[in-house]
Amino acid sequence: MEELKGKAWKFGDDISTDHIAPGRLFHLRTDLPELAKHVLEDADPEFASKMKKGDFVVGGRNFGLGSSREHAPRIIKIAGVSAVLAKSFARIFFRNSINVGLPVLVCDTDKIDLGDELEIDLAKGIIKDTTKEIELTFQPLPPAMVRILSDGGIVEHYKKHNGFKLD
Repeated sequence: MEELKGKAWKFGDDISTDHIAPGRLFHLRTDLPELAKHVLEDADPEFASKMKKGDFVVGGRNFGLGSSREHAPRIIKIAGVSAVLAKSFARIFFRNSINVGLPVLVCDTDKIDLGDELEIDLAKGIIKDTTKEIELTFQPLPPAMVRILSDGGIVEHYKKHNGFKLD
């Protein structure tokens, strides 16, 4: 995967799948592009209308807690977010994100503020905050996960390789 560049949208701890994909919009679950227009609106009502393709969601601890449905990471990706950075993720959200092709990076997000411009090198595990001229690191993803992300998610990976090829 190439280097990712975009603006940081900062959220706090315990952002649930209901914050990401509001339950009151359950009727849109079969129209994910429409549901994506409401992504994270319960955490920031202006996020979906103001974010730009390639921007980053930056959370605190326990990002993605709650429901195990794939809608949450899927609509984050459909909205154009290039990666989610957080101090920690709910396990099933993390796995669902990789499966749908959305990079999720565990890192210390305290030094990143709303609006900071970021450049992320997934292969090297480096986040450059070009607004503050600082560099942060994250544990690089295992090669198998990078291949799944590069292929666009687990389904596309399976199609591309006529099965699973993770080594």
